[in-house]
Amino acid sequence: MAHSQNAYNEIRNLAKNNQWDKEKELQYQEIVQYLKNIPPTKATLVTAYQHIWGYFKKIAVPAEKQKYLKYLDNLSPEKDDLGPFLAQLTDKYQVKYLQNSRIIIEIKEQNK
Repeated sequence: MAHSQNAYNEIRNLAKNNQWDKEKELQYQEIVQYLKNIPPTKATLVTAYQHIWGYFKKIAVPAEKQKYLKYLDNLSPEKDDLGPFLAQLTDKYQVKYLQNSRIIIEIKEQNK
């Protein structure tokens, strides 16, 4: 989602009906490889990060909400403070789905 909404939709279609097979796995891997060469845009990052924020918006404290809005306002692919912040919240609030997501894992790898 952070690189291409269209590719994200393709992956969602592959996973539809929970019927995964070797052919779908190959298609998935091809999409992932393709996406590695597509840099995220501000719009795709905003979409992805708003989706992630949805897991925290009801449980985040006011200071976290203010920080989220500040980072969102200043977000650009070249200056991304929001991704690492959301990765921290993922661990703080122990959201397993997000902790295992490709985007959070990549953010953590980039910020080691």
